[in-house]
Amino acid sequence: MKKIVAQSTQRFDVIVVGGGAAGMMAAGRSAERGKRVLLLEKNKTLGAKLAISGGGRCNILNAEFDLHVLLKQYGPAAKFLFSPFTVFGAREAMDFFEQRGLPLIVEMGSRAFPATQRAEDVVATLEKYARDNRVVVRVGSGVAQVITEKSRVTQVVAGGERFVGETVVLATGGLSHQETGSTGDGFNWLRMLGHQVQPPTPTIVPLAVGERWVKNLAGTTLLNVKITFFNQGKKQFTKRGNVLCTHFGISGPLILNSAGRVADLLQAGVVTGQMDFFPELDLGTLEKQLIVLFDSHKNKDLKNTLKHFLPPGTAAELLALASVRDPNLKVHSVTRDERKYLAGLFKAVPFTVAGLMGFDRAVVADGGVPLTEIDPRTFRSRIIDNLFIVGDLLHINRPSGGYSLQLCWTSGYVAGNSI
Repeated sequence: MKKIVAQSTQRFDVIVVGGGAAGMMAAGRSAERGKRVLLLEKNKTLGAKLAISGGGRCNILNAEFDLHVLLKQYGPAAKFLFSPFTVFGAREAMDFFEQRGLPLIVEMGSRAFPATQRAEDVVATLEKYARDNRVVVRVGSGVAQVITEKSRVTQVVAGGERFVGETVVLATGGLSHQETGSTGDGFNWLRMLGHQVQPPTPTIVPLAVGERWVKNLAGTTLLNVKITFFNQGKKQFTKRGNVLCTHFGISGPLILNSAGRVADLLQAGVVTGQMDFFPELDLGTLEKQLIVLFDSHKNKDLKNTLKHFLPPGTAAELLALASVRDPNLKVHSVTRDERKYLAGLFKAVPFTVAGLMGFDRAVVADGGVPLTEIDPRTFRSRIIDNLFIVGDLLHINRPSGGYSLQLCWTSGYVAGNSI
């Protein structure tokens, strides 16, 4: 290995590697307690991934204040997370941001967002927290070398400089949104330091779909639909929520939280789906509503009439999918069988899953250090005495909906509070 030549040496109480959500929280809390803290970030700005989260709105946390209910979302990691979440859970995270001038609003599914609807404001709040507590911030400083001696990190080399720290916090993130610099560097350092690393998979990720009607609706959000997934023609599971159509397939909360199960099904064969645009209505009731609609628009074009009935932008695509004999067909010319067929289609619009999108489109990727190698009270490594590991470097599965950022807030704060 080529020897790294550093130009100078500086000493700090704490060195935090990674200027994302968990890293900024850990750095700010450590400095707030009087530690001399260095925050290293390889990008030119802090919080690059955070700034694009939630489509630029940032689902900052899930406002579920019943700890036991909240922890159920973390599956097998719930027991591990109980202690740190009692120190800094959803209520504490909400108070943290609101007390620093960033009010939050809570939407469907207890998803909390900044009232400004701007992810950049979350980044700015954390950056101010760090700087107000005199954290030394070095951007454009990717770590080139981590030096250890007798189960301790002794030095970190970054940006041509050598830094000595009593404690090091690794907060480099996982493999989701690689365009923001999350390229798995932390996993490499952790392996080198003697930790096991569970190989990551993109677990919360959009689905690629082959059908043209989906891609033609790119940018359209379908509200409160129900999707039933099938494997080899057999019904497997059903979910309900919002779906975003994209140029490659489907995304949105419903899809992201189904991706893990769909991935398993794809191992066994072809996965298809049926999208119900009217989950509140049974087929008979939907037919009756169509009859009322058609009776009041007898002399109008079918495609224009259905614009008042179907989700915005979908009428033309569904009529094309139904192979209607004439796109300009008058409503009074629609036969009984055609009307019944349309009602059935609206309750079960078909699509085929071509696969999962990769790490570049993943919202969350799992993988990382097994929790058996981490002290749950502090997030200190059980292998390297003066190393703390936080955020997406921990092997914890969780759904979308604010749970990933809550993990960052909790692990960052508790680590910073424990150093």
